[in-house]
Amino acid sequence: MHILLIHQSFASFNEPGGTRHYELAIYLAKSGYRVTIIASPVSYLSGQVSKKGEPLGESLLDGQEPEGNGGVTILRAYTYSALHKSFIHRVVSFFSFMVSAFLMGLKVKDVDVVWGTSPPIFQGVTAWLLARVKQVPFLFEIRDLWPAFAVQVGVLRQPTLIRASEWLERFLYRHSDRVIVNSPGFVDHVRERGARQVFVVSNGVDPRMFDPQADGSSFCREHGLEGKYIVLYAGAHGVSNDLLVVVEAADLMRDNQQIEIVFLGDGKEKPALMEKAKSMGLSNIHFLPPIPKAEMPQALAAADACLAILKPIPLYATVYPNKVFDYMAAGKPVLLAIRGVIKEVVEDAGAGICVSPGAPAALADAIRFLASRPQEGREMGMRGRHYVEAHFDRAVLAEQLSKHFRELKV
Repeated sequence: MHILLIHQSFASFNEPGGTRHYELAIYLAKSGYRVTIIASPVSYLSGQVSKKGEPLGESLLDGQEPEGNGGVTILRAYTYSALHKSFIHRVVSFFSFMVSAFLMGLKVKDVDVVWGTSPPIFQGVTAWLLARVKQVPFLFEIRDLWPAFAVQVGVLRQPTLIRASEWLERFLYRHSDRVIVNSPGFVDHVRERGARQVFVVSNGVDPRMFDPQADGSSFCREHGLEGKYIVLYAGAHGVSNDLLVVVEAADLMRDNQQIEIVFLGDGKEKPALMEKAKSMGLSNIHFLPPIPKAEMPQALAAADACLAILKPIPLYATVYPNKVFDYMAAGKPVLLAIRGVIKEVVEDAGAGICVSPGAPAALADAIRFLASRPQEGREMGMRGRHYVEAHFDRAVLAEQLSKHFRELKV
């Protein structure tokens, strides 16, 4: 079976960003599928053109064909690169990829299923059109509830644009042959807006990628973090991530020089966060550039605790952030400032401490608690590791996805 995936923000192990789709594609290829991915040459995390000059066809990360009869091919479609300049530039970037990916997709032969994913939702239009032209099923995957998230955060405010976006969302749900969501919290939302067949293939992790006993001392030496209790945030630095709360928590802990907050990643808000920390005279915050997923195990090995945080808006209670599963697989206690379904996971696993989002003092207290009880934190981390091995193993989730493709082909 040949699957065509349209995914502007696709990232492989040698790039920063979430690698859910890379891992799923590798699994599908090893199971005998052919997977062609049309992606952007522009990093969704930083807006940098990180793949300029690459050939259109890329082999797998290690240069090897996967086991089985299938393979993965990555094609890079033109994308306007000023992704993070403003909302308008962002929309232009989305539309440029939507058009160029469609034209590129027309040239991909012998496709059996088109796989679309949102956000950005505009690439869902590309996937739907290609599925109709090629007369094959259209599987639509929802990774967050756009435009609802954008409206609640305040990024999308113009009433006409909101109505148009909501119409497009409903259109794609209604015209999908199957809708996959990566969190159980999304199911009611997409059903209420017209999706007929809705299934959960949740976010998860490959536990084999992380070793809870790994030594992170080389990472600490490289970044001058020896002897510190390291609280690591790894991921996007955007409006939704509410990282100013973490800066304010660091200010409340400036009396404890053993605790160091490490921001690892990139995003539109990072310069402002760096400037804020500087203006407050904070010496207990360390900003690091994004690293490829292949290097993330070493970074997590250096951490004593790991942080996941989102703005305190109601819809964020529906999400399953990828980073939480990575943290748990690495055997690190989770500091969670997100309500809802992911809080249920952390609490069921006994894998960390949950605090109210938007509360710097509560976050600072939780960090101090873990720093004063390192053995208790290590026990939380190992409980989290065992929990994701049992419930969120990427290989098991990939087989669930494979089953949906097989059913669509019948």
